[in-house]
Amino acid sequence: MSDWMSKNVEFYNRAKELVSKMTMEEVCTQLSYESPEIKRLNVPSYNWWNEALHGVARAGSATSFPQAINLAAIFDANLIERIGDVIATEGRAKYNESVKENDRDIYKGLTFWAPNVNIFRDPRWGRGHETYGEDPYLSSELGKAFVRGVQGDKSIMKAAACAKHFAVHSGPEDLRHEFDARPTPKDLMETYLPAFEACVREANVEGVMGAYNSLNGIPCCGNQWLIQELLRETWEFKGYYVSDCWAIRDFHTHHMVTATAEESAAMALNAGCDLNCGNTYLHVYSAYINGRISKEVIQESATRLFATRFKLGLFDESEFDEIKYETVCCREHRELALDAARRSIVMLKNDGILPLNSTIKKTIGVIGPNADSRLALIGNYYGTSPYHTTILEGIQKHIEDETDGSIRVLYAKGSHLFREMEEPLAKKEDRLAEAVSVAKHSDVVVLCLGLDETLEGEEQDEGNHYGSGDKKDLSLPDTQIRLMEQILQLGKPVILVLLAGSAIDISLAKEQASAILFAGYPGAQGGEAVADIMFGKVSPSGKLPITFYEGLDLLPEFTDYSMKNRTYKNYPGKPLYSFGYGLSFANISIVKASLKTTSKVSIRDLTFGGFEVSVTVSNQSKMVAEEVIQIYRKSLCSEYAPCNYALVAFERVKLTDKEEKTITLRVLKNQLYDYDEMGNKILTIGENRLYVGTNPPNLEGNSMLSVEPISLSYSVIE
Repeated sequence: MSDWMSKNVEFYNRAKELVSKMTMEEVCTQLSYESPEIKRLNVPSYNWWNEALHGVARAGSATSFPQAINLAAIFDANLIERIGDVIATEGRAKYNESVKENDRDIYKGLTFWAPNVNIFRDPRWGRGHETYGEDPYLSSELGKAFVRGVQGDKSIMKAAACAKHFAVHSGPEDLRHEFDARPTPKDLMETYLPAFEACVREANVEGVMGAYNSLNGIPCCGNQWLIQELLRETWEFKGYYVSDCWAIRDFHTHHMVTATAEESAAMALNAGCDLNCGNTYLHVYSAYINGRISKEVIQESATRLFATRFKLGLFDESEFDEIKYETVCCREHRELALDAARRSIVMLKNDGILPLNSTIKKTIGVIGPNADSRLALIGNYYGTSPYHTTILEGIQKHIEDETDGSIRVLYAKGSHLFREMEEPLAKKEDRLAEAVSVAKHSDVVVLCLGLDETLEGEEQDEGNHYGSGDKKDLSLPDTQIRLMEQILQLGKPVILVLLAGSAIDISLAKEQASAILFAGYPGAQGGEAVADIMFGKVSPSGKLPITFYEGLDLLPEFTDYSMKNRTYKNYPGKPLYSFGYGLSFANISIVKASLKTTSKVSIRDLTFGGFEVSVTVSNQSKMVAEEVIQIYRKSLCSEYAPCNYALVAFERVKLTDKEEKTITLRVLKNQLYDYDEMGNKILTIGENRLYVGTNPPNLEGNSMLSVEPISLSYSVIE
């Protein structure tokens, strides 16, 4: 038996043995995402391209979890890991059936190109809702959890995760093929790279995808420093590196660092990019013949790719072969998706109208272009759920199931999502009058506004209204602004439900609406989750993973990758709503907090691992509820610290009515560092503060529902 066929041989060595039996022509064919079969070696074809951002995507039925930005709002790494495991389970179930039917097409494999751990640095970026938000620590913790959930802890991976897009990638979309990102060394190490490093060093992510853009003049998919020196040597990455799709072609068509496709293929492969999503690696063999790439480089990349396939058990039998197709969209998985949706919804405002009392409100008007929209539930990169519940349907279902039938639900679309009229032959605002009539005849109005993937998404996504996928500003489309103005001026109680994946200027609603729910893109069953919050079945517990700004005045240009004046850490103005903010129906407060360990940190103490913080939390209300305990750090002495404060620990806690609970959170030493201008980690001697609370410090919110965090001091000494 050949070594590559023996289960007793380590994966990499099996792969190396298999590759050694191939001709150079055969080896070269295996470096493209559509890897053909090699019949004489019994190597089946394999398509590497698959997506699973929040559920198995683009290959038919799958459980539709809330979009990544919603998952971030949950602030719960354990739940994200469970979701990753379910995604891998459904991926295996679908893969097993596809192989039986000899279907090895795109989106049918087990190499999922997720998670997206880029930083949502600017609210205009159309793909920001694919990420875990604007904070590198939160992104790191959730990215690691997703990777662990997808890959599992067995000797064989259930599926392979892939951290993308490496590195410094977050718009503009219409410039991504030619853009040269030039962050400061401080911003690079402090903000843009931590989540990737965490996924690699702490979660052993199997894949890393390179970005379209250049970093400091060199395209990321051909960047020797990024791929070889940082990723493979410093971080000790052992998996495969894949280009973003057709990114290598950009070398000679947009970045202009090479003249031909052959040169581009050679540049990428020599830098360590193993797999080409695109067709430029069709020129690898000619580049080899012409002496641009060595045999050893080509074989090494192929070996890494086959090692991944061996790690997935694709040439052997494994326990995962027994996963049945019936697991796809099963009740257990749908319930997990619904639970995640409930936890992800953020209540931004409540004057006391929520939860709705069905016995008092006899007529509920549901208005808005996103009220009965399935597309507004699911974000992008989604599978096809056989179960959908829109906001309108969720409210109707609750009324039917929970009341005696005396409650009436009226509905009007009110406007198109962005066009001036709904019907092409009608005059402008042809649905506005109906919406006003519905509002006038209602006791309370649920106004469902926002965006969907046609207004924010990836460059050239089908149907994208603005073409590039990015937002031009923070405003709702004009049609929706006029609809909101008309409804608010009627004086009726209005609950705004915002379905969008990014920050929107909703200052008018903040002033005039009775309540605001940021529902994000809550997944296929999101309407049921929104109804459960509105009617008090569940207390809202989501927290914003992004900052809501009133406008763009204080933000740098979109193309400026400096973190100055960006995100909650360095924003100089008063945000509309801050990162970490979210209200609850329950009266949950921090009773006390204290350091369980020393309050002094020696910069020379190599054994110090961080702080343990004891936090006592009390629920003084009569309902079961969850809260997110957040700890932020502010340095009072370091010139290199963020201008405001930085998240350093968090934990979600569940409390029954009148329950008091004490938990311990760990603030790791790595979260106590600042970064100097050269990107070096430093501990500055002097005083620092930790803020422990259920919302960020210095918060101006509803004084009845938000509590100022407790302040703890610690000192860094010689």
